Amino acid sequence: MKNIFKFAPLTCFGLLTLTGAALKENQPNVVFVITDDQGYGDLGCTGNPVIQTPHLDRLANESVWLTDYHVAPTCSPTRAALMSGHWTNRTGAWHTIMGRSMLREDEGTLGQFFKNAGYQTGMFGKWHLGDNFPYRPEDRGFDEVYRHGGGGVGQTPDVWDNSYFDGGYFHNGRIVPAKGFCTDVFFDQANNFIAKCAKRKTPFLAYISTNAPHGPLHCPQRYMDLYKGQPDRTAAFLGMITNIDENVGRTRELLKKLGIYQNTIFIFTTDNGTAFGKDVYNAGMRGRKGSEYEGGHRVPFFLHWPKGGMNNLKKIDTLCHAVDIAPTLLDLIGAPRPQGYKFDGLSLRSVLENPKSADWAERILVTDSQRVRDPIKWKQSSVMSQGWRLINGKELYNIETDPGQEQDISGKHPEKVAKMRAFYDAWWAELEPTFARTTELHIGHHDHPVVSLTSHDWIQEAYPPWNQQQNRAKLPIRTNSKNLKHQGHWAIKVIKSGLYEVEVRRWPAESGKKINESLPAGEQVPGADRAFRAQPGHGIGATSATMRLNGKDFDTIAVGNDAESVTFEINLTKGVHQLSPYFSIPQGELGCYYAIVRSR
Repeated sequence: MKNIFKFAPLTCFGLLTLTGAALKENQPNVVFVITDDQGYGDLGCTGNPVIQTPHLDRLANESVWLTDYHVAPTCSPTRAALMSGHWTNRTGAWHTIMGRSMLREDEGTLGQFFKNAGYQTGMFGKWHLGDNFPYRPEDRGFDEVYRHGGGGVGQTPDVWDNSYFDGGYFHNGRIVPAKGFCTDVFFDQANNFIAKCAKRKTPFLAYISTNAPHGPLHCPQRYMDLYKGQPDRTAAFLGMITNIDENVGRTRELLKKLGIYQNTIFIFTTDNGTAFGKDVYNAGMRGRKGSEYEGGHRVPFFLHWPKGGMNNLKKIDTLCHAVDIAPTLLDLIGAPRPQGYKFDGLSLRSVLENPKSADWAERILVTDSQRVRDPIKWKQSSVMSQGWRLINGKELYNIETDPGQEQDISGKHPEKVAKMRAFYDAWWAELEPTFARTTELHIGHHDHPVVSLTSHDWIQEAYPPWNQQQNRAKLPIRTNSKNLKHQGHWAIKVIKSGLYEVEVRRWPAESGKKINESLPAGEQVPGADRAFRAQPGHGIGATSATMRLNGKDFDTIAVGNDAESVTFEINLTKGVHQLSPYFSIPQGELGCYYAIVRSR
């Protein structure tokens, strides 16, 4: 399916105020909170006997509650479906790293949909759909952006030596320092944005996407102290959720203070199954984050909107998915669908307003976990049809009678298996042609003459170094080879033919460190895990750097004793290329973890 959605031009607060003034007075605001690695059972309202989430429990009991809502089993894939309204595997973001976590440039986003509807749009926290133009949130319809890099604080695209406390973040493209715990910082920034919009009487979308409670498990001590008696890692995980809970309470109180509470749609959900809470409580489900079983992808979803009549507990058991959210929200705010853009999901408005109004008994949905370079048919897949779950094309469960998915009944219902397999076959056949469309990093755009690349986005079969702890290690992860061969590459799209500078580095530019320099372990922070920066940074003994383009080595430069980087001049033709520079070290080839490309 080819998208022909036309993106709205960027606007500033002042320009958009004029647009907002022309909108209907009853157009609702939207606050959308999504947390990271928090599962269905990681809430008091879903039955967890240990966790303390009073604000979220109150929200749930004042909301329409989608009890059979599903996402992808991991981070970027869920966000891709949520933002675009398209199946994850269609969007190009079916993994969390390896150049497969970027939402293709022709996909629409909630930011663009809402901007075209006259809304001011803000994004705070975790984006995880691309760190370079044209994949960043500021390129995809969000006016105000305050985020970390990559999929979590301290991952390779993030600010160097970042941690969950007193870190640095990207504010509209510029690195700015911050004080305090990351979740508090992201909610503070979102609350400032909400207050500005309310003052201007401009309708807004505030997308608050926390990196917590994703690991590493760092948490203010006072929240860990609430869970004494639990293992340290469990206490930190639960403590991060309680901190999120308090922030949700603060934001809801702010909406009341600003006088916009009644006409604000407030949504809370999560991006996949629990990462660390399964041993405490998993709501009777099998599986956790990354799993094709129910515990990997069934998550909470609460929607509260007093003016829309959605402020009392109403549980809806209709099977639904993240692809349904974009069309649903456009329907709720009264905005037309983008011309020429076909959603894979359905609007849930009718069932939200009246649970008995929609009968989707025959609806079939698919979710899967494709943590590989290229999608594999049936890999960690769940085909869902109301209470039926076909797992990996083989195992069949009825979760209405077997919620823990313990009894495979495929042999008793061959006709059900055949029907669900046939649906998946057709679904896969439609999507498969899109898999070859690589999301390239754009080079040479006149508005973006400098592009920073990191090993997080190397395309290769093995996992690349995707966080700064791995970047600090002596050799790439999962290898002890004495004859290393750099297998990865950056897929780049050169917008304009010409001469380019490619500056390659072992450490990022903001570190100020030499290529062969060793780094001491950085400061630890409160919590149960070691901070990424607390890993010592090892010297690599590089003797030279080589530029490899499209599989061919064509230039080698010696690494000087005091060199922080090596710069190549290279003529690049317009079009798609594979860029894979490397250092020569005693063990063989080590890919350059960082590169800066500049137009000449």
